Formats: sequence, C-alpha cells, structure tokens
Amino acid sequence: MTTARAPRHDDRRRTFPALSPRPGAQSGEGDFAATWWGNAWVESMEDTALDVARLQRGRAYAGRGQVDAITITPGRVMAYVHGSRPRPYRTEIRLRTLAETDWEELLDTAAARPDHIAALLDKDMPHALAASADLLPTVGDLTPDCSCPDDGYPCKHAAALCYQTARLLDEDPFVLFLMRGRGENEILADLTRRNATRSAAERATAPPLMPSVAALAALAPRTLPELPPPFPVPAQPGRPPVYPQAPGAPDPLALDLLATEAAARAHMFLTTGLDPIGALTPWQDAVRLAAAHPGSGLTASTRALYRALASALGRTPTDLARAVAAWRQGGLAGLAVLEEPWDPPAGPFDRARPGLAAADFPSFRPWRNRLSTSSLQLRFGRDGVWYGYESDRDREDWWPRGTPDTDPVGALTALLGR
Repeated sequence: MTTARAPRHDDRRRTFPALSPRPGAQSGEGDFAATWWGNAWVESMEDTALDVARLQRGRAYAGRGQVDAITITPGRVMAYVHGSRPRPYRTEIRLRTLAETDWEELLDTAAARPDHIAALLDKDMPHALAASADLLPTVGDLTPDCSCPDDGYPCKHAAALCYQTARLLDEDPFVLFLMRGRGENEILADLTRRNATRSAAERATAPPLMPSVAALAALAPRTLPELPPPFPVPAQPGRPPVYPQAPGAPDPLALDLLATEAAARAHMFLTTGLDPIGALTPWQDAVRLAAAHPGSGLTASTRALYRALASALGRTPTDLARAVAAWRQGGLAGLAVLEEPWDPPAGPFDRARPGLAAADFPSFRPWRNRLSTSSLQLRFGRDGVWYGYESDRDREDWWPRGTPDTDPVGALTALLGR
C-alpha cells in the first residue's frame, strides 16, 4: 500500500488570486500603487509606453478587476486578462533575473543591517536595499507579451497586468525578489545563515569582558578615604583676558565688565560664603555695574554702556547717570534716598531745621524726608544719614552732590564745599 505524498512547495512559483476591483483607480489621476516601490514598478512601464491611451484603458481594466489570477516565477509575471472578446488573453511581463554576484551583494547588504531585515518582515522595502542590486526595474527593463492581436507597446492587457502586479508588490515586497530569481523562504534562510556567521565572527573578535566585582564585595561595608583638601583661595580675584574689537562681536568693554564682575563675585563667595549683590533688583544691579565702571566723565564707551543698560531696563541714560551719582554717593542706601520719598518719624528730621538756622544757613522748606531751597536740598535716609543734592535754581532737577553725613550741617557744608 502506498501513501500519498503531500505536494512539494515550490518557493519559486507563486499564484495570487484575482484582485478585487478598485473603482477609484480607474481614472488616470494620482498614483495607482500605495508604496514607493509599487509606483516605481508602474513608472518603469509608463516611461517606455508608446501610447498613453492604451495605458489609460489598461488602468481601467485593472481597476475593474479584469485581470485573473497572477502567477509569478523568476523573470516572468503571467495572467489571463479579459478584454472585449469572451475569451481572455494570455498576458506576460518578462524581466531580467539577478546574477549570482548581484544576489551576493544584495544579501550581504541586508544581513549587515538588522533594520533592513525587520523592514522586509514588516512588508516594507528600504530604499538602500533596493538600490544595492538594481532590484527595481528601470526604463526598458519590462518586456510585455500578449496573445491579443494588438501590437501596441504595451497593449492594454499587458498594461492592466502591470498595474495589478503593483498592487501585489504593495502587499508583499518579497514578490519583487521572486521576480528577480529567488523566493521568500530561500532568501530568509540565506539571511539567517549570514547572520549566524556574522555573529560568530563578531564573538570571536570581541574585546575581552571588563573586569567585574562580585556583588557581595561591592556591598560590603568599607571606609572611604578622606577627600583631599580644597585648593587655597587666591588673595585677589583674577583678571579677565583682553577682548579684541571685532565686527559683529560683543562690545569688549561690556565683556570685560561682566568677566571682572563674575570673578569678583566668585572670589567673595569662596571667601565668605555670601553673595553681596544676590538680592539686588535688575535696576539696582545695573546702577551698581555702571557705577563700578572705571574712569570719570561720559566718554564714548561710557555713553554706550549707559545706553545699553538703560535701554534693557526701560530707562533713559539720564536716569541711569543720576542713579549712578546716588550710588557713588551712598551705595544702595544712597540709591534708595534718590528714588523713595518717605515720612520720617519725629526726632532727628525735626531737629534739622533749627540746627541749620543756628549755623546761619538759609531757610529750608520741608517735604516728607527732604529739606529744600531753590537750588540746595538735603534728604534724610532710612539709615539716619543726610544726603546732599543740588539743582539749577528753580528747575527741580536734583542731582546727588557732596559727602553724606549724620549731621545735616556737615552734609550741607560738604555740599557747598566749605
């Protein structure tokens, strides 16, 4: 008694049932295929077609589902296509298969890139892989043949078969490999062998493992050595480098100012643990920076600095210059006296006017914490110090002058230069 053998699977021959109609694809607008490689297949035929009308009719045949089951073998795509006659026509598209050297290059490229293999298994075709061995047909690479009497190149039946084949390529890029000479199982088995060989070679040449420590030893209690002592703090902050003047570069004066400032603050923080200007507002810090600028008078560089700082804070250069004078007169307290009128309690402020009169100074009119004549003014600060101000007569344009003093007579004497 003999047992029937199961039919032997032929990896190099695949037959696909007729595809369902695609009404929207019958018009000549838009791409027929959904993938870049499916459209590349169509373009290789369309670029050599001699009659656009035959292509449009073939596209309509494909869209209406007039192509029967498609059989694909290496170098050949065959199907029966229904036309205007009752009997369908036997239609073929032939193309070149890849040589062994081409296959070697293509499979080596795929094996070297795990992402290429993953893309193929996910029914995707990487561009680099397709280009490594001219996998996709080029112009003139497809040769149509049909049993119909139409001698067009291609006839509408061959065009319909080409369009429907593009749909097969959309669903499974391994169809393209079969057309070029090898089936899916054969390719995957070859890639598996190449991967195993590559992995074995990499293991043989891999560098030795890094020395390790047992977990028990790593977690055992131990005493860490003491940290080395910190570097000694320099006696003075360092000086910044000289910044050159260059077109398009930041202003060298501004860079020098900021670098010097950063070095001084860092040195103070290292020596005292305090940042004396950390609590300043942006405006107070801008006034402090401008006041620390070396030199006197409004030189060209100073004017540029004042304009930049004032503009950044919505003030005028005159506002900044007046604030700088107050800062140089009394620091942060002097700036507060310039900008913050307040009502002092009874005491030193009330005794100031009689004291000034006793020293034969002119009569001062009071307003809040200020005593003023037409051109002189004394301002009493929250720190208990008097600050002198001066203005052109009857202009109310007050500028800080003189040296502050706890005695109003002393402050006025310094203001008048006596």
